[in-house]
Amino acid sequence: MQGTVDGFGYGVVTPVASYLIACLGSALGLRCVVRSLNNRQSWKPGWLALGAATIGCGIWTMHFVAMVGFRIQGIQIDYDAGLTVLSLVVAVAVVGVGVFAVGYRGATATTLTAAGIFTGLGVAAMHYVGMAAIHLNGSLEYDSLTVGASVLIAVAAATAALWAAASYRGFLAALGASLLMGVALTGMHYTGMAALGVRLHGATDASYITGMNGDASPASVLLPMLIGPVVFLILAGVVVMFDPQLVLGDGDWSRATPRRRRATAALPERPAHPPHTGSLFDPRDQRAGRHTTPRGR
Repeated sequence: MQGTVDGFGYGVVTPVASYLIACLGSALGLRCVVRSLNNRQSWKPGWLALGAATIGCGIWTMHFVAMVGFRIQGIQIDYDAGLTVLSLVVAVAVVGVGVFAVGYRGATATTLTAAGIFTGLGVAAMHYVGMAAIHLNGSLEYDSLTVGASVLIAVAAATAALWAAASYRGFLAALGASLLMGVALTGMHYTGMAALGVRLHGATDASYITGMNGDASPASVLLPMLIGPVVFLILAGVVVMFDPQLVLGDGDWSRATPRRRRATAALPERPAHPPHTGSLFDPRDQRAGRHTTPRGR
């Protein structure tokens, strides 16, 4: 017997919420990756790890916020906590591999392609591991062609995210990349859900009437698990927005050094100061072409 699947139990609330969370995770993660690439004085491993964690948490949270609205008519749905947490680990780990590859090997076509494919397959794996966490009095079935389409969307989204992280400049470009990433990620999720069919078992098990968690609804089961990742995304936003120099590196302050050096060079020289300032060993001064030797030599 085929079950009637409804992925919009709360109307447009869950799709809109999942899209906004996907955009938030993408925006914060891409910002972290860009800072690691553009600021050589920053702590690259820290920024890349934070970027991978925020993108991975954003993808995972998007998936399960959307699943809050998932219903199968007439039966109770429960979630296995172990597999649900495993899907979060998978999301963060595979995004981390792609982010670190681009961060350390550069945005070459080969690196972006390989990292995008690996990360996209991992994102798809996260989706289907999360779906495997569903417990119900029946079995899940998938249409192969639609599953393949969802995997292709995941690969394209991952490649686009990595390319944007290594290439875009400016706030508007970052905003546009995040909005497109949100569309791609939620599109991948709902394409995967369109592939789903449910075959109900004939016998009714009492554990599925009340659910393994008593009379708890899917929302009451999932929402407590979503608290941690959502709080993490908020904290990551605080790190990115409020003086990240104090947390993980030099931030954007290093970009102001050329202007400060030009302003300093315009000031009149003071004879009382020694001609050698010790900047001979400062690689930033060497790149700027600043000479520290006394005049006349």
